Amino acid sequence: MHALHEVLHALLNLHTFTLAMPDVWAGFQVNLRMMFVAEALVLVFALAIAIVRGLPGRGAKPLRVLAIAYTDFFRGTPIIVVAFFVGFGLPGLQLGYVSSRSFTTYGIITLTLVYTAYVGEVYRAGIESVHPSQRAAARSLGLSYAQAMRYVVIPQAVRRVVPPLLNDFIGLQKDTAIVSVIGVAEAASLSQQFSTQNGDFASYLVAAMFFILITIPLARFTDHLVAQRERKERALAF
Repeated sequence: MHALHEVLHALLNLHTFTLAMPDVWAGFQVNLRMMFVAEALVLVFALAIAIVRGLPGRGAKPLRVLAIAYTDFFRGTPIIVVAFFVGFGLPGLQLGYVSSRSFTTYGIITLTLVYTAYVGEVYRAGIESVHPSQRAAARSLGLSYAQAMRYVVIPQAVRRVVPPLLNDFIGLQKDTAIVSVIGVAEAASLSQQFSTQNGDFASYLVAAMFFILITIPLARFTDHLVAQRERKERALAF
């Protein structure tokens, strides 16, 4: 019983929880900045990767191969390995501007590289879900391939993949904690420092609380969108 009391005291020390909150909140704001910037970049780059992978013709084959290689590499490599490569490798290359960025910038680059590969596949699935007849109809009306993609295919594809995109961004938001391994002063690393200084673990609960306050509403919103889409599909079926 005494050991259990000690563990509970270390985890649920309200005094430490209160003391840790300002510092961990300051770190969590870094997590939020990384999340929003990385998400904006991923939305653009992932769509570009998906479009390149669907380019027709033999002339576009080298671009398709590069897009496939990028996707396979970054989907297959653990994010922590990418973080080490970017956070320690780029500064070590001595490339001037590229090698003198902040750890937060390297964290954003890491998240963008990895999640572009995942989200690119989500986009590609959405593009392929649009029936080919719609693309053919657009071409028969005189639209070029690029115009058909821009005005007909991509708008439908994006609407269809919003729920899985949100799921990926929930994962991205949590993975902002992983880049602490390269020295980013975010919520997880600051809670670890506070825990080391105070000898308990209540600061980790503070960090968990901040992450949960973001992820749970996003998860429920995603469930709402999925249910809404299913209701529309059932209504169209009758």
